[in-house]
Amino acid sequence: MQPPTRAFDKKETALAFLKLAASGKVSEAFEKYISRNFRHHNPHFRGDAKSLKAGMMEAHQKFPDTTLEVKHVFEEGDLVAVHSRVIHSAEAPEIAVVHIFHFDDRRIGEMWDIGMQGPQDSPNENGMF
Repeated sequence: MQPPTRAFDKKETALAFLKLAASGKVSEAFEKYISRNFRHHNPHFRGDAKSLKAGMMEAHQKFPDTTLEVKHVFEEGDLVAVHSRVIHSAEAPEIAVVHIFHFDDRRIGEMWDIGMQGPQDSPNENGMF
């Protein structure tokens, strides 16, 4: 008798992808979690996996000390949204980022990402987080 298999967790998969990619393990993240038919909606790259992967690898070379601090994770059906604080370097302003993932079976089939750099002199005493 085999032990019961652990249920697939979309939130855990989305977080694992982001953490691997942010740490510079972009190829591993894509191999493990991205579907064959993946497409994304980042306006700075072509909409295919190869283009986004190359952009993420380039970003890691430019900012090797990037940190990703997850603040909130939401799941509804085949969608997962992750709200994070991203810091590229000690000198760079923090960025609020929301990644939205659509799952095809057990892989990430589609992704949207929206980022907002924090202003230096924000009048909002609550901050972005």
